[in-house]
Amino acid sequence: MNTHMNRRLFSRRRLWAGASLVGTLGIALGVFLWRELNPPATLSPEARAALYQTPLEPPERGLAVYHLGHSLVGPDMPGYVQQLAQAAGHEGARYHSQLGWGTSLRAHWEQEHPEASFAEMNTHTSFRPAHEALVSAEYDAFVFTEMVDLKDAIRWHASGQYAGKWAAHAREHSPEMRLYLYETWHGTDIAEGWLARLEGDLETLWEGTILAQAMARPDVGTIHVIPAGQVMAAFVRALESEGGLPGLKNRHGLFIMQPDGTRDPIHLNDKGKYLVALVHLTTLYHIDPRGLPHALLRADGSAADAPSPEVARLMQEVVWQIVRSLPATGLPQDTGRGGS
Repeated sequence: MNTHMNRRLFSRRRLWAGASLVGTLGIALGVFLWRELNPPATLSPEARAALYQTPLEPPERGLAVYHLGHSLVGPDMPGYVQQLAQAAGHEGARYHSQLGWGTSLRAHWEQEHPEASFAEMNTHTSFRPAHEALVSAEYDAFVFTEMVDLKDAIRWHASGQYAGKWAAHAREHSPEMRLYLYETWHGTDIAEGWLARLEGDLETLWEGTILAQAMARPDVGTIHVIPAGQVMAAFVRALESEGGLPGLKNRHGLFIMQPDGTRDPIHLNDKGKYLVALVHLTTLYHIDPRGLPHALLRADGSAADAPSPEVARLMQEVVWQIVRSLPATGLPQDTGRGGS
């Protein structure tokens, strides 16, 4: 009798579980179809370009910056930016961040207790919950990024809408805050070709989809771009055209070595983080990075693996060239210290 009852209960549980799964899938399918049939509003390329016609004024002091993202932000890179800003004379530069492991803007938005959910990624002393930080109105700039693969993020995580939510949230509490979308990169092993994706995704996905949708909201205003992916593509082309430089032969040397001796295709080592930090610094501060230090400290206080002087020099030159070539960065094309 007990065995028979147990079987009946087990069968019912299986039916309930199956019904629950079907219901969940049905809701997900319904949401997807609704989005397909009701696409979000977007700004035209002409409307976006008009927002970038007037460059930003260079900051006169060290900035308080808030970073929202994932492992392509990491605990070290924002600290590099702070050290570089201070080396350039911007004392008082500081930052906080909230990171997740491959976390989308949507997941960050919906997370009620990030200190628990993202604990693994936020053991560094600069962690501060994102909603709390933005409500405080204590920051001059808000830098946020989306998960990759970017096409999946846009399709399944409503990237443009959630970028707009975060931007509007920041503007509500600090109307003069500068907002930046941090353009990252995909793995070097993607089938479409890494450089081709880097150079094509900026207009089609980062700006043409995410920003076009986010800035269509009337309460968002202008969101500028930190073009790390564009700089990475230009730097790799320059580096590999020269056959490599001391300490860095090719693109793969920008990424960490995995325990099995192969290169991680997407996560940067200290040299790669230094390149990305230079992009942030130049975009945020309108600073010509040429001649700035290349030996920095990690978030834990240990010495980072510095690029060679030759590599650092090429990185700085490429960053200065690319950041000033893109109006969406907010830099005028003829400004900065150290000449053209």
